[in-house]
Amino acid sequence: MQVKIIGAGLAGCEAALWLADRGVQVKLYEQKPAKYSPAHKSAGFAELICSNSLKAERPDSASGLLKIEMKMMGSHLLDAAETARVAAGGALAVDRDVFSTAVTEMVENHPNITVRREEVTALDESAPVLVASGPLTEGALAQAVAALTGDHRLSFYDAVAPIVTAESLDYDKVFAASRYGRGEADYLNCPFNKEEYEAFHAALIAAERAPLHDFDGDLTVYEGCMPIEVMAARGADTIRFGPLRPVG
Repeated sequence: MQVKIIGAGLAGCEAALWLADRGVQVKLYEQKPAKYSPAHKSAGFAELICSNSLKAERPDSASGLLKIEMKMMGSHLLDAAETARVAAGGALAVDRDVFSTAVTEMVENHPNITVRREEVTALDESAPVLVASGPLTEGALAQAVAALTGDHRLSFYDAVAPIVTAESLDYDKVFAASRYGRGEADYLNCPFNKEEYEAFHAALIAAERAPLHDFDGDLTVYEGCMPIEVMAARGADTIRFGPLRPVG
């Protein structure tokens, strides 16, 4: 049996490795480095362009329970995450480059996986195909998926997370602590008094926004992954009871 997988991100690589372990011949298509999306920069597989956190490991959380189930099913990406782990309290966070390198080597070295570094623009339904091209799918492939599913069901969007270097911070103001009282002091906290918080909020909602690109189209913001400036625009207390709640 042969399966075609489009996209060598997290889902595509995990699926390819799982199937290949069970004797399935997998053709894995990845458009990088021949073509990059507006967010991707590395030619490696499983590139993390937003957060480097794979979320909580607690078994009483949805993400923690999912990890337990993935381990029971022989997840290769969780093995890669362990080799790339960085301090993050109760979360599983990774060094992006180390993680991507580990996953790329796993995939490229598997005897049942053939990697094709080329863009896919059409869906061939003569054999099983798994589309794992991610939230920045565009062009002909996006149109092909929309033709099968209905474009009203699709919303392709992602963003690059800003990175602040630890060396740029003033440690007379910033302190290290655990998050939510769990784990070690792996997080840097920036305390505000009332006036400082209000000044931050005012500057945030008045700040210049990043320009939208042509591919953004009619931008839909998801409630579960909302930009902080959008959340702040809903009111001064929104982020104070959300990502900036003082429990750090």
